[in-house]
Amino acid sequence: MLFPTLTFGLFFLLVFAAVWSVRSNEWRKLLLLVASWFFYGAWDWRFVPLLILSALMNWGVARLVAGSAEGRGKRALVIAGVALNLAILGFFKYFDFFADQAISLMALLGSRQDPALMQVILPVGISFFTFQGMSYLVDVSKGRVRPASVLDVLLLMSFFPHLVAGPIVRAADLVPQLQSAPRLDRGMVSMGLLLIVWGLFKKAVIASELSTQFVDPVFANPAMHSPLDLMLAAYGYAVQIYCDFSAYSDMAIGIAALLGYRFPRNFDRPYRSASLQEFWRRWHISLSRWLRDYLYIDALGGNRGGERKVYRNLILTMLLGGLWHGAAWTFVIWGGLHGVALAVERAWSRSSARWAITLPRWAKIVLTFHVVTLGWIFFRAASFGDALAYLGGIVMPAGDSATSATPLVVALILFGLAIHALPRDALKGVAERMRTLPVPVAATGLTVLMLVVDAMRYEGIAPFIYFRF
Repeated sequence: MLFPTLTFGLFFLLVFAAVWSVRSNEWRKLLLLVASWFFYGAWDWRFVPLLILSALMNWGVARLVAGSAEGRGKRALVIAGVALNLAILGFFKYFDFFADQAISLMALLGSRQDPALMQVILPVGISFFTFQGMSYLVDVSKGRVRPASVLDVLLLMSFFPHLVAGPIVRAADLVPQLQSAPRLDRGMVSMGLLLIVWGLFKKAVIASELSTQFVDPVFANPAMHSPLDLMLAAYGYAVQIYCDFSAYSDMAIGIAALLGYRFPRNFDRPYRSASLQEFWRRWHISLSRWLRDYLYIDALGGNRGGERKVYRNLILTMLLGGLWHGAAWTFVIWGGLHGVALAVERAWSRSSARWAITLPRWAKIVLTFHVVTLGWIFFRAASFGDALAYLGGIVMPAGDSATSATPLVVALILFGLAIHALPRDALKGVAERMRTLPVPVAATGLTVLMLVVDAMRYEGIAPFIYFRF
């Protein structure tokens, strides 16, 4: 069930009416929980029990951890709980990948027999809800949050606005909201509706048009396109993935707001970053903080142990972050590229010779953007060989220099980059002005905007990029 569809619109209207018609907070949460399972089951009902069992497992282990004294027993419980989460994620997401690698290794060793393998279906959003569960378990073990009720943990991991593509909302942010009755004011309504419309525009107009009209055809056959096309398609994909994923986050935050809950910001104009460190503070903020807090600091030790260990930890964190995105070497290389670049950036900032080259901020932004765009080529390519062929077409062109990019494509790329120049709270300012309008006027205006955006969808809406993660 996609957000920007009539089916979801009808579903949400029913949920909205039901949730705000009951007075009991417990009944409200039960309604949201059932609605979330229905939402998830719209893709494949077979995986709803997996979602429920994952939540129950994390709730139960967290209860045991909270009741245990400090020591090896408590640590063993935490390790067991994390291992169970990783086993669920590993089986469904990486079984086929590692089985294929094993077959390739057997072939290199001379084996000609292909073993019969089970094809594992990837449950949508499994990376997000397993990370959600692990963060809850670790936070309970470290005393960052108190153990929640089984209903609250089930809803924390199943709440449909963020279930399949984030943001990863931590227990400390959402559980306290679940424990008291939500309130809906005009500020939340105006901001929620505005975020939904803005997200719909970014997804349906910018991301979808760039994908279907230019980016997908170029990446599908880079040898048939000029170096200018390849460069423009790389920029186009940078804009597409930002607009696609930030659109889902915006709509998720807006939908949650209309139900009375506040989600944290997940994107903050990432392409205006003057360093990769700054980029990861602005891009997919909930995942970046998860990797920083639970992997880089808690698991690997963070900045402790000297500079060499810091560089190792940075590279390992980004390698594992790349693998989290998908079971393919292209994602590992993408993560490794960011890890090495972060390590080099840190080393340079501490170098005694850094004064020799002082770049203005705009130049640092341009440099950072191109490093990020280089990484996106590996992220988008179907294989490592395809990525190398793509880069080869840029640096060693074999054809003419003409471009197949239309003026609309170029305009969308420029617009997608230009919105990064907007003030951080630009939408908040618009929402504040909407609060002063009569409700019928504001509702009519937003409805017209949604209809205009819907009319611009020539070929429907493709699934969000992050659904496969």
